[in-house]
Amino acid sequence: MSLINAYAALDAKAKLKPFHIERREVGANDILIDIEYCGVCHSDIHTARNEWGQTQYPVVPGHEIAGKIAQVGNKVTKFKVGDSVGVGCMVGSCQNCPSCREGLEQYCDVGFVGTYNGVEKGRQGYTYGGYSSKIVVDEKFVLKIPDNIPLDKAAPLLCAGITTFSPLNHWKVTKGSKVAVIGLGGLGHMAVKIAVAMGAEVSVVSSSNKKKEDAFKFGAKEYINSSEQNALNEHLNKFDFILNTVSMHTDLGQYVALLKLDSTMVQVGAPEKPSAINVFPLIFRRRQLAGSLIGGIAETQEMLDFCSKHNVTPEIEIIEMNKINEAYERIIKGDVRYRFVIDIKSLNQD
Repeated sequence: MSLINAYAALDAKAKLKPFHIERREVGANDILIDIEYCGVCHSDIHTARNEWGQTQYPVVPGHEIAGKIAQVGNKVTKFKVGDSVGVGCMVGSCQNCPSCREGLEQYCDVGFVGTYNGVEKGRQGYTYGGYSSKIVVDEKFVLKIPDNIPLDKAAPLLCAGITTFSPLNHWKVTKGSKVAVIGLGGLGHMAVKIAVAMGAEVSVVSSSNKKKEDAFKFGAKEYINSSEQNALNEHLNKFDFILNTVSMHTDLGQYVALLKLDSTMVQVGAPEKPSAINVFPLIFRRRQLAGSLIGGIAETQEMLDFCSKHNVTPEIEIIEMNKINEAYERIIKGDVRYRFVIDIKSLNQD
């Protein structure tokens, strides 16, 4: 395949800029997707700037990909040319380990293949993500986007949507569950909308009142400003489930104390530095602190179908590709409500 347009970071301190990449030829089980939209995740920033210490340069970020199928391999059975499809955080896994056999490819024993910065199986080099005009993906890792979800709004569901749906689903949040969501950003606002659609009574915990009005608009019943004196103490032993979407280094124990006996807080935000916790709030109420990583392919499709049924979509701001560096700075400042989505047509016009 000929070179295609992309945006890449060439080192940890470099701004992203136009770059050309080569995609593999479409194999028997592959799908070629013309990318129309790609969401911007905070993980893109961490990776572009090597904040997790594992980046291979040049890196082309982007794992919230939505587009149309342009070509299918001769053994593809689930999709056809013209279908609306998505690609999330994974483009491969071993398919043989216990996790993969259970449909939990994100926990593959040998490691899943990331949509970007992953070791591309069968080829030398690393995978390139959705800040590009086209992508070739094995059909096992392609998702069908329901007809009533626009592609621009579908894109963030492939990471922000499944990252929050999976723990809410796994820990069986249901009608009447008292749920707290910590943080109201790209992940947090999706967590609120999904939990509300599941029938939960949702409270938002945030460090200011800037997003209070939005929290209620998304269906929350309560807003807790954690910076106000005694605000957290007034909600001790209250919640059946807490989802922490914040990527900042913080004291987790203060939030664990909000859980009821035998209840769970799940961490999905990924801080740059390890978080500390006072274990006594865990010990004295038999509480649990857990983590969750995106979701398997089957569960991601389940999430898309759930969002289609309940009309759950993210709040987005469309940007052109050449605004990506500005978008990164705005994300770091919290200046986005609530997910940037790149119009990939603008990349092809550069």
